[in-house]
Amino acid sequence: MAEAKSTELAGLPPLVSAGTRVLVLGSFPGVASLRAAQYYGHPQNQFWRILAALWPQHPLPGRDDYPSRCQWLMERRLGIWDVYSACEREGSLDANIRNARVNDFAALHRQIPQLAAIAHNGGESFRYAKAVRVSLGLHGDDRIASLRLPSTSPANASWSFDKKLDAWRAALAPYGLV
Repeated sequence: MAEAKSTELAGLPPLVSAGTRVLVLGSFPGVASLRAAQYYGHPQNQFWRILAALWPQHPLPGRDDYPSRCQWLMERRLGIWDVYSACEREGSLDANIRNARVNDFAALHRQIPQLAAIAHNGGESFRYAKAVRVSLGLHGDDRIASLRLPSTSPANASWSFDKKLDAWRAALAPYGLV
């Protein structure tokens, strides 16, 4: 019996501004995020909840107002993108990613001249930290840090919300973001 061919999935465009200081890189959007065409669109993903807890003095717009959430994020000098531009995958787990294509980070770098750090949201993203640095022309250049953060995915149940929040706060503090 022939194996069914998976359909290639396309990722989301980068969410950055010229003022972006820290770029948060995930691996690839999950099913719920792709369906909604929104980063971290799964209601159990803790990404937006963590950011809201980092800046309680600046209320996060509601889930139903994604454009305002994006603006809110960029006002905090954060950007979002993913390591992969496209892949084949059944479900949402990173372990199921196949035939992935890496995004064009060199082109993105020209759009974010104030970039100080790349924060990898989880282990799959961090596996490509060196490749991302090379594509940005940063091999051997320590001016832009590579940070490994605990995944905000609901699949990362081994870290409590408070432990994730502490790790994200510690990572963003040196860049004046919290």
